[in-house]
Amino acid sequence: MEPSKQPFRIGVAGVGAIGKNHARILAEIAAKSDGGVTFAAVYDADAARAADFATQYHTQAASDLADFATRVDAATVAVPTIYHRPVAEPLMQQGVHVLVEKPISESYSEAQAMIALAQEKNVILQVGHIERFNPVLRQLEERMNQPRFIEAHRLSPFPNRSMDIGVVLDVMIHDIEIVLHLVKSPLIQIDAVGIPVLTKREDIANARLKFANGCIANITASRISPEKLRKIRVFQQDSYLSLDYQEQSGWIYRKDGMQIVREEVEVEKDEPLKLEIAAFVECARQGKRPIVSGQEGAEAVRIALEITDQIEKNAALAG
Repeated sequence: MEPSKQPFRIGVAGVGAIGKNHARILAEIAAKSDGGVTFAAVYDADAARAADFATQYHTQAASDLADFATRVDAATVAVPTIYHRPVAEPLMQQGVHVLVEKPISESYSEAQAMIALAQEKNVILQVGHIERFNPVLRQLEERMNQPRFIEAHRLSPFPNRSMDIGVVLDVMIHDIEIVLHLVKSPLIQIDAVGIPVLTKREDIANARLKFANGCIANITASRISPEKLRKIRVFQQDSYLSLDYQEQSGWIYRKDGMQIVREEVEVEKDEPLKLEIAAFVECARQGKRPIVSGQEGAEAVRIALEITDQIEKNAALAG
């Protein structure tokens, strides 16, 4: 009789505003796995919070990060950005696969150090750029060829979280990563502006990115808007796509003779975070390359920091 395989152990580090949803989804994945996956542990700097979530999802609260590392084979890291590296690195040192929420780090050098460690320890390092798992993006990828102009807007009310970073690293980075993924050409010029309103860092920003292949991307992000908006438009030679990440809907506009015809894009709606975490667990179990690797997350940080630096320099000149 063959010995039964041990279940693959998953867990979450950080169960705050974002991590609480990670916990819910990890519990769902384990429940649907027919014993192949178990939601093994929760860790949070607030022990009482960790205990509450452990009780809610019938798992264990780790006493500290070292204890957590012994209890899991793969973990999502949903702590504030400044703690990404201090939390993720000890886990990877112990051979734990990690999904780190975006941005991967505050600095490009830190991100590279995390990537190097993941390679050394032969573990999966995925970055939580959630829109790459939004069903509308799949529709865009299927219909896209040589984008010439991309316009993205991402607006939201003030979140009262992520105060350690500005709107570029907090919000705009989603669209930066998507644009880099879509265009696949060297970035040759950045023009950016941003202003602080409620925090010491920029709360609203615009960046115009020019690529070597001639494509231009115009990206606007705000975390002080009265409404939530997450839209992208991609213009090509003979058509353009207008997609709404939030509503998971979209339209494609095509040239038909001297007229423009509009066609609705059919989208099979789903929860992007669920798809993202499920993909991570599958990559960790199978040793597959993640859809958003550490290097892709690091490149998004590099460009975001260049934008932030330009915003700060412009502010100083206007000073």
